[in-house]
Amino acid sequence: MPGKNISEILKSGKILVSDGAWGTFLYQKGLKPGDSPERWCLTHFDEVKDIAKSYVDAGADMVQTNSFGGTSFNLEHFGLKEKTAEINEAAARASREAAGFDKWVIASCGPTGKMLAAEDVTEQELYDAFKEQAAALEKGGADAICIETMSDIEEAVIAIKAAKENTKLEVICTFTFEKTVRGDYRTMMGVTPFNAAKACLEAGADIIGTNCGNGIERMIDIVKEIKTAAPESFIIVQANAGLPVSTEGKVTFPDTPEDMAKHIPALIAAGANIIGGCCGTTPDHIKAIKQTIANLAE
Repeated sequence: MPGKNISEILKSGKILVSDGAWGTFLYQKGLKPGDSPERWCLTHFDEVKDIAKSYVDAGADMVQTNSFGGTSFNLEHFGLKEKTAEINEAAARASREAAGFDKWVIASCGPTGKMLAAEDVTEQELYDAFKEQAAALEKGGADAICIETMSDIEEAVIAIKAAKENTKLEVICTFTFEKTVRGDYRTMMGVTPFNAAKACLEAGADIIGTNCGNGIERMIDIVKEIKTAAPESFIIVQANAGLPVSTEGKVTFPDTPEDMAKHIPALIAAGANIIGGCCGTTPDHIKAIKQTIANLAE
């Protein structure tokens, strides 16, 4: 793992690159619809490691882990609740082995699927679930916890606190926003980028941002709003390869690596410090982003 944490490097003004999509890779490697992607950390360790390695080879400065649905709540649907710690530790270990000692591992923690507003879970139960996951990811070798694709402030705040209070890792938190008919951006729970940024930083997040939901062009306005709420913050952006297109039941993402790369200067100007990909992105997209950033630094 690198000698310095991510925030220390960002203070120098360096723009970093994260990885891209994982789900598409898993299905290409044989994951069956309806199966648990996280189970593969135990049953197909080398294939999971290979995904992380493909992004390292493409130039990513950091890679995530195959643990997006790794809380006990999600794993319970697949009869894997008792293996929660084992799965998350293996997920982090796979990416750690791929990343070596000069790249960061930012371990993925997605939403639980439980709603506090619906009273189908308590705050303590959410806290305990994120605590268990974060501790196992740290044990497996993660450098940071990436709480991602959030839509509810309460759940995100609980996840941040669970990670900060029970690990020594940096904490990243990203929300997913969609453009409304009014032209602004909100999560499915009605949260704005401004309010999400404020809440995450108050809860103790080290890096904040946005992922999924939008192509890279739309992320520019979202980053600008986050920056107004937190002008001194470090911001990560992991955009889809454009907006999804459904053709004959098959969903594709239209943006080529070149399409994404051309928006990098504007995204950096808006305030992004870490740029990577989400749905539909590949190592080629990451390679194009990396090269563009390198060209801008010359």
